[in-house]
Formats: sequence, C-alpha cells, structure tokens
Amino acid sequence: MSNYHAVRYLAESLTPDEQMRLIQELSSLIRQRVTMTPKPKRSILELEGLGKEVWNDIDAQEYVNQERDSWNG
Repeated sequence: MSNYHAVRYLAESLTPDEQMRLIQELSSLIRQRVTMTPKPKRSILELEGLGKEVWNDIDAQEYVNQERDSWNG
C-alpha cells in the first residue's frame, strides 16, 4: 500500500473534528512550503526569436501592405 493510501485510510478513521484539524494543519504546511519556495524570475528576453521561422521568405513591407489593404475591405 502506498503512503498516500495508508494516510488516507488512517484519516478516514478520524472523527470529523480530527479530520478538520488535519486539513487545517496540512493546508498551513502547504502554504508555508509554497511561500518559502521562491519562484524563479523570468525575463521577457527569453522570448527573443521565438517564432521567427514563421516569417521566413515573407517580405515585411509586402505583408504590411496586404494587411492595410484588408482593412479597407
């Protein structure tokens, strides 16, 4: 039996008051872990060049002209 299943089985045998206490204590423990673990900062520069292959063989000015023409229907 896995640890999870063993703990769940034990938790089911607790009274409702004990289960609520367990939930509160586990929630508190998880919140502490989440706030203690700093999230790595990301930089917008990591996106540089992403999707550039989409624009291969496309003339930028021609594309802009086509877009502008499509606005006028």
